[in-house]
Amino acid sequence: MLASRSMKCLTETRSLGTQCLPAESGRISHARKLFDEMSHRDSVALNAMIASYSQLGLHQEALSLFWRMRTCDTRPDHSTLTATLSACAGDFELRLRTNIHVLVLVLGYQSYLPINNALIDMYGKCLNPSNATRVFDETHLRNEVTWCSLLFVHMKSCQFDIAYKVFSIMPSRVEIAWNIMIAGHALQGEVELSSIWLHGTWFYIKSGWSSAVEAMNSLLSFYAEQGRAGDAIRVFESIVTPSQVSWNAIIDANMKVGDMNKAFQAFQWAPEKNIVSWTSMISGYARNGHGEPAVNFFIEMVRNRLRPDDFSFGAVIHACSSLAVLGTGKMLYGCIVHSGFNGYAYVGNGLINLYAKCGDIEGSNRAFREIPDKDLISWNAMLFAFGLHGKPNQALKFYKEMMMTGVKPDKVTFIGLLMTCSHSGLIEESHKFYKTMTSIHGLSPETDHVACMVDMLGRGGYIAEAKDLANKYLGTGTLDISSYESLLGACSAHQDWKEAEMVRQAMLEEGLKKMPG
Repeated sequence: MLASRSMKCLTETRSLGTQCLPAESGRISHARKLFDEMSHRDSVALNAMIASYSQLGLHQEALSLFWRMRTCDTRPDHSTLTATLSACAGDFELRLRTNIHVLVLVLGYQSYLPINNALIDMYGKCLNPSNATRVFDETHLRNEVTWCSLLFVHMKSCQFDIAYKVFSIMPSRVEIAWNIMIAGHALQGEVELSSIWLHGTWFYIKSGWSSAVEAMNSLLSFYAEQGRAGDAIRVFESIVTPSQVSWNAIIDANMKVGDMNKAFQAFQWAPEKNIVSWTSMISGYARNGHGEPAVNFFIEMVRNRLRPDDFSFGAVIHACSSLAVLGTGKMLYGCIVHSGFNGYAYVGNGLINLYAKCGDIEGSNRAFREIPDKDLISWNAMLFAFGLHGKPNQALKFYKEMMMTGVKPDKVTFIGLLMTCSHSGLIEESHKFYKTMTSIHGLSPETDHVACMVDMLGRGGYIAEAKDLANKYLGTGTLDISSYESLLGACSAHQDWKEAEMVRQAMLEEGLKKMPG
């Protein structure tokens, strides 16, 4: 009887492990279903689920499962804690991370090296270098991961002087340590310093490093992200044997500057193409307003037996949004649900936009509610959806819900609110939002905010007030041609020709020319 139960438990655990291993392909929902149906859940099954959630960035699910199993008196082992600490590196409050750290001490795992490495990494990603350093100092047995984790902490926290000291006393300067130093400077915009680290002669002499391809990829990726295709190409051409990462970065760099032909050439020349290569092409076409080739690339990718991930789904949804093709979007939604990606924020945010642009506000709302861990982009997308469909009351109610959940608005949030109020003639509400974005949220108005206010006041007949607001930002760079055009349109609508002439004169003085039409 006992042997039979043990065999059943082993079979269930192996089956769960099979589902969790390819979790990146969207089978995590199937793995969770199998986990919930298990007659006995041991630490192996628990670790497999938490690790899979953590690897997929589903930090809330990983931690919820961890605490749920704690209430069932299941004792976590070192693997459980390592995976849970990785999940804690997500966007959670300090108290939660501290609780896990305390649990490590209570259970006596403070001398276990992988856990200490995970603790340092967690505090580093949360920009808490003091706690990371304390864990490092208390770790007597260290390996290369320990040192590199501490180095990453200080580089990510912009503590370059301390990072140099750590780097100088490392027992072994492995390649990843060089990469951290180079990529750290690059990501902080210190490109020239990164280049010195990468290309300086002393670099090769002192390190004895024969291959710099990974470090060059760090610099290449930075140039690609910044849209500096020329610099990216120079770095790429200096790599003797480009890796797949190198090819993907050069594809992305060309797409960023709108050179789709060169991006396509690089894609064709790449010896190997992975999901990142295809997704770079799909997102690049979509970003440059070429929705149809983006969708075609996605179809071709699937034909080549590559399983889409959340990023490729998100990219093709963006393409469908630009085409406003609801039929294709709904077909994709079925694939997304089947693959288990409908709860991912990046995918869900794209679906909100797609449904909104195709006139299906209920679809947008459904996509929003299906996202378990909504980010600010999710809230902003839904806010714009209500505004696009002329539903100001629902938009304002939604904003209140957003504030009650503790989500902090950004400048994009207020553009959505002001546009909604402007199109609905809610002048009083617009004034309130315009003032509170600065007085309460500390956000300075930018061009779009001012343009919304000028347009709304002008169309409402408050031409003098609109002009005063425009004059307030004259010469600050916050006023653009659209604000002046709104003023001119308002003057014409209200037949205030004298004011219209004054606006034209101001445009001439600012060197602005009215767009034709």
